[in-house]
Amino acid sequence: MALKDIMVHIDNGRQVRTRAEYAVNLAAAHDAHLTGLYVLSHAHIPGYIRAQISADVIEQQLKAAEDAAKKSEAMFRELADRAGITYEWRCVSGDPLELISLNARYADVAIIGQRDKENGDVTIDTDMPDRLILSVGRPVLVVPYVGHFETVGERVMVAWDSSRLATRAVNDAIPFMKKAKSVAVLAVNPEGGAEGHGDVPGADICLHLARHGIKAEAQHIHADDVDVADMLLSRAADEGIDLFVMGSYGHARWRELVLGGVTRYMLEHMTLPVLMSH
Repeated sequence: MALKDIMVHIDNGRQVRTRAEYAVNLAAAHDAHLTGLYVLSHAHIPGYIRAQISADVIEQQLKAAEDAAKKSEAMFRELADRAGITYEWRCVSGDPLELISLNARYADVAIIGQRDKENGDVTIDTDMPDRLILSVGRPVLVVPYVGHFETVGERVMVAWDSSRLATRAVNDAIPFMKKAKSVAVLAVNPEGGAEGHGDVPGADICLHLARHGIKAEAQHIHADDVDVADMLLSRAADEGIDLFVMGSYGHARWRELVLGGVTRYMLEHMTLPVLMSH
């Protein structure tokens, strides 16, 4: 499979230009079509409060939202035109999660932003990107709200635990890995046995990738006294990784939210773009 259809969610967050640049560069690298999706959404106002707001104020809010959408559209078109890619702009109204999910199902990958707790935009769904990753049925590439990313998938690292979700993530990441200069498959605290990692952790999945023309290096580390997510991010930083690949929510999402988990930690503390599959 090749990346030929990419969707990026555009909003008014402080990181949106970086995310748009990342999406444009990815589309250019893969000769793919890029769709910029903007969702016009309004904060929910209870009826008893809305009744006290004048029509002029509501009209001003609608006008401000439309003006913000036009500003984002101009930014997106400028970047896409400069890169010489094929693209389209979609501006739709409604529930962000539903509309992003709907449009993402017709793309090879959806690019969205990390949740930014300091973003004052009340129309942004605070349960994103978690629910999108769980519901869309496509790989989701999450771009951090801080930092600037000069390269796109030149050095890829895969978090490998031989699970169904990790297997799905590896398959979804093949188009990225085929263009990468280096690929590392990292197992943290691997276990042996028929249902574990085998005699050499990561060797079998690296052999599978080799048959796809991908040269991947199997790595494994033991760090029982260090949080797995911390270890993954630390190792990625040490090796200059610019794209991290992992399966998401191996446990029930409610359990990860209550007890903590690798997916939740990565979504909150990521320092590089992360491709997640569920």
